[in-house]
Amino acid sequence: MSEKAGTWKERWLKSLRVYRDPRILAITFLGFSSGVPLLLTGGILQAWMTEEKVDLTSIGFFSLVGIPYTLKFLWSPLIDNLRLPLLTNWFGRRRSWLLFLQGLLILAVLALAFSNPSENLRYVAVAAVVVAFVSASYDIIVDAFRIELCDEDNMAAGAATYVYGYRIAMWLTGFSSLMIAYYLGWLVSYLVMASFILVGTVTVLLTREPVPAETEAKIARAAEQGSYLDWLQHSVVDPFVDFLSRKGWLAVLLFIVLYKFGDSLAGSITTAFYLQTGFNTKEIAEIAKVLGTIATFGGLFIGGWMMAATTLYRALWISGIFQMVSNLMFAALAIVGADLRFLALTIGIENLASGMGTAVFVAYMSSLCNISYTATQYALLSSLMAVARTTLVSPAGWMAQQMGWMEFFILTTVAALPGLMLLWWLSRTQPVEPRSTHKPA
Repeated sequence: MSEKAGTWKERWLKSLRVYRDPRILAITFLGFSSGVPLLLTGGILQAWMTEEKVDLTSIGFFSLVGIPYTLKFLWSPLIDNLRLPLLTNWFGRRRSWLLFLQGLLILAVLALAFSNPSENLRYVAVAAVVVAFVSASYDIIVDAFRIELCDEDNMAAGAATYVYGYRIAMWLTGFSSLMIAYYLGWLVSYLVMASFILVGTVTVLLTREPVPAETEAKIARAAEQGSYLDWLQHSVVDPFVDFLSRKGWLAVLLFIVLYKFGDSLAGSITTAFYLQTGFNTKEIAEIAKVLGTIATFGGLFIGGWMMAATTLYRALWISGIFQMVSNLMFAALAIVGADLRFLALTIGIENLASGMGTAVFVAYMSSLCNISYTATQYALLSSLMAVARTTLVSPAGWMAQQMGWMEFFILTTVAALPGLMLLWWLSRTQPVEPRSTHKPA
């Protein structure tokens, strides 16, 4: 074996050590605590209300409870820069917010636990909105903590394990809450779910504060001087001015919207595609949900590993091309028809590609954040990605109906090209810069 090949192999094997980093383990547990509340105001709450004979119209309107997750960038500057009395001095800027919001989140879930949908639906709605608002706020600070805790080498591994923790929490809460409710009732179920959040509390107490001393000192001076305008300038105006002053900022924002667009367009309507192709719900549950979850976890792991072993842009290229090509598997399935083995192959490849792309893309967005405004800038970028992705894929059903399934999935493959074209431009004009500083245009 040549020296070059030996060096390449050694680098990739050595990069596996990134998952042994204690910081990565801490991020996994924080991701778990972030994922616990999501279904408590979504599918689990729907099941509870259905058992309590709440009408379907009211249940449908409860989907609006999730609005805080898409608007969280509006109050992220406060969480990014506001100091909490006493707690900040004891635990630091980020850890104090984490502990404070964990406490609020537990209280909000308890308030929801002691509600009764059949007797006072308005109280349930208010409690659910509070849970969603605090949960979205908690996501803001966990993202900031994750980004500041990581360095360039383990950024994607941190993103991957965060999603691991988040999805494991969703699976565990979705399964265990229903089982507990069946045997012991909804009150006990929600009490147990609230206790799961304590995993994050223990993690914070065992993890160091990552915020640089100079950033902490700058915020502290503004607070001590009592200058509201200075604080407003640093908290609200500067994060956006900093981002908009960078070379090619518009291309970066378009890239965030379009990089996973083809993948999202295809994924937005796959369940209907499976059913119309001839698969039943049992087959979809067994293969799409179980195998798909395993493949996604595998993709997240590979994405984090790949980021540690190679460059950010190279990882984006590999994941982006794999995501684009994987959409052709759906087009092939439309031709093959209801073949379970081909369905398993299609789902395995697509979810593996999607998991890789998610890990690397979250790492890319994290790398864009100036460490002085981490929470605000990441909340803005993630909200932009979520809102744009939801809006742009909305005509997917109409397009599939007009074109046919095979042609539609070929179109989703083509839809990945604009993102890759922007990646080509960015990789040639914008080398990745340190997170501590960004040069203006």
